[in-house]
Amino acid sequence: MAGIRTENKIYEVGIYCRLSKDDGTDNESASIATQKSILTDYVKKQGWHLAKTYVDDGYSGTNFQRPSFQNMIKDIENGQINCVITKDLSRLGRNYLDCGLYLEVFFPEHNVRYIAINDGVDTLNKSAMDITPFRNILNEMYSADVSVKIKSAYRARFQQGKFMGTYAPYGYVKDPADHNHLLIDDKVAHVVREIFDLALAGNGLGKIRKHINSQHVLRPAAYAAEQGATGYERYFEDNEENRYIWSENSLRNILRSPIYAGNLAGYKRIAANMKSKKRPSKLPEEWEVIPNTHEGIVTQEEFDTVQQLMTSRRREKNKGDFENIFAGVIKCADCGYALRAMSANRRKRPDIIDCVQYTCNNYGRYGNVMCTAHAIEARDLFNAVLDDINRFADMAVNDERAVRAIEKRLTETDQSKAKTMEKERKKLNKRLAELDRLFSSLYEDKVMERITERNFEMMSGKYQKEQLEIEARLKEVTETLNESYEKSQGIRDFLSLIRNYQGLKELDATVVNALIDKILVSEREKSADGTVKQEIKIYYKFIGFVGELHITPTKRWTALPAKHCMVCGVEYVPGSAISKYCPICAKKVQREKSNESRRRSRTRDRQVCIELSAKNDRLTVIGEKDAYLSGGERQRVAIARVFLRNTPIVVLDEATAYADAGNEAKIQAAFARLAKDKTVLIIAHRLKTVEKADKILVMKNGALQGQGSHAALLKSCPMYRDMVDANERRSRWTIKDREAAL
Repeated sequence: MAGIRTENKIYEVGIYCRLSKDDGTDNESASIATQKSILTDYVKKQGWHLAKTYVDDGYSGTNFQRPSFQNMIKDIENGQINCVITKDLSRLGRNYLDCGLYLEVFFPEHNVRYIAINDGVDTLNKSAMDITPFRNILNEMYSADVSVKIKSAYRARFQQGKFMGTYAPYGYVKDPADHNHLLIDDKVAHVVREIFDLALAGNGLGKIRKHINSQHVLRPAAYAAEQGATGYERYFEDNEENRYIWSENSLRNILRSPIYAGNLAGYKRIAANMKSKKRPSKLPEEWEVIPNTHEGIVTQEEFDTVQQLMTSRRREKNKGDFENIFAGVIKCADCGYALRAMSANRRKRPDIIDCVQYTCNNYGRYGNVMCTAHAIEARDLFNAVLDDINRFADMAVNDERAVRAIEKRLTETDQSKAKTMEKERKKLNKRLAELDRLFSSLYEDKVMERITERNFEMMSGKYQKEQLEIEARLKEVTETLNESYEKSQGIRDFLSLIRNYQGLKELDATVVNALIDKILVSEREKSADGTVKQEIKIYYKFIGFVGELHITPTKRWTALPAKHCMVCGVEYVPGSAISKYCPICAKKVQREKSNESRRRSRTRDRQVCIELSAKNDRLTVIGEKDAYLSGGERQRVAIARVFLRNTPIVVLDEATAYADAGNEAKIQAAFARLAKDKTVLIIAHRLKTVEKADKILVMKNGALQGQGSHAALLKSCPMYRDMVDANERRSRWTIKDREAAL
């Protein structure tokens, strides 16, 4: 037959069978057993040797990272098989580019013959191979078509609110009557509820994790494995206790998942296309969410509050025993930075809250160049917020007239704006309808050749530009109207919520986080009559800012009379009655005391070393981390370590810096003996350390001034010669020379 080259070669054959999940199990002709039977019979008829059978059951043809396929590739590379046979080309794969790579590059380079029986593909048949690329393209098109259909089916079911996961998320079980519907799992739902309660109370992930771990609760993966889910046991094989250790990621996933508020969330990670296996994660706000698909473990309001807390990273920050209930809420009114809690008193108070004040973090870091202190006492802030919450709660319960007045004041501007926006929206929609009619008329004129192609393009471009501008503006107007409607509803929600806090006696993080978005604190202002006032703005959930509060800051202590520093004599205002030094001198005194303490400690340790070493001539007590060694002894030990390693290259950087003159000479003599057959780089300021080196580099300000031996540099490098002369003069210097000079 023309175009076919036959061989009498006996092949070592590997038959490859593959079945995708999408192929189904009902199609007998495509089953693994059928493929094996067809391929085995073919090999026997040809009289070849069946070396190995490779099977990938349940793997897609678009992905070549299949276990058995990769094993086959390794066997080809090792020379174990030289012929690959499949039932048809699609069993090898459905990716056009990868199939072509194996058929046209990999198999020929490794002298491997490939045969696809049903498609008549044989790499020895050149004419049949000409059509093979088209078969690969058709196989890929089929796979792409199947992929689109499956994705469409999944999306349709997802949009109907059907849960499509293999296993139910932690806290839920699949409904026995409908596996696409979730029911609350009473065994562990209380754990999820507790996690959300802890988050609502202002606890961070670290504290929640510590609390849950202390209760010895099975982590989600361990619980899933206990319920029969597969693939999780590998996490606990080596450590049984690991079943009860929760990670912050697990907690974060629970707190972030809309599923616990009764909403189905999906499409969190989507591949760019069928061929790409990378599925980058989307941000939570980009997830697709279907509301009210099942019963939630927490309410939507609680879930939304937790998201806000996590976004602003509100967490409790302790200053001693002080519970910072305003963490993440209190801000500077001028720069927007958070206010941090810090100790404000030098004298102890019965209540820790009276020893704490808030100051601007921007000011604390950079001083008054960036902002001012905006200091407010913790007690003043606590009382002001508590009083304002009680005022609104009493009003919501007892004063309907005041409630209506607030509603009117908050919505009056919005209602007026909403009316204007509604008129504009109607006008924009009307113009869009007119443009649609104009487009239809314009297209008809073009078809009937009433206008030229040029005029049609010009007019249609003009209309299209106007359409885009109107649609953009219409989107803005619609969003503004929605915000207005939401604010009206928010006022009712806020009043309904705050009624629950009537008669509140104490504030905690749960109350603050439930009611308040943020608190802005202004700088203190002193009026003409000498009184000091401070403004606070509270932005509540649902309604925002209602009205500012004006407080009189508490004066916690009276300034002490000025003193004179006992060191420098400068007058200063002390922070406490026992202060003796101005701030600058206080730091110096403290530093000197610290240095003296360290010196005494080292002297004491050194004495202990001498006493212990004296008891045994061969024993030198060095102490923990060389505590009993002097600087010179440490340096000699380091040098010994370097030469004991017996490396070909040795770098000595100021190796005799701590040595006296006698020891320096001995160390240099040791260098000369030990440096044989080694390359030694010496960095030094003392000339005696390097004068016997084979080559000396003289550097100044990073630039090379000369190089060579000691003798050569004395002749060729003036700088080196001057250094040697100066060193010799210094070595001969005596007190008599000093007296003679004077």
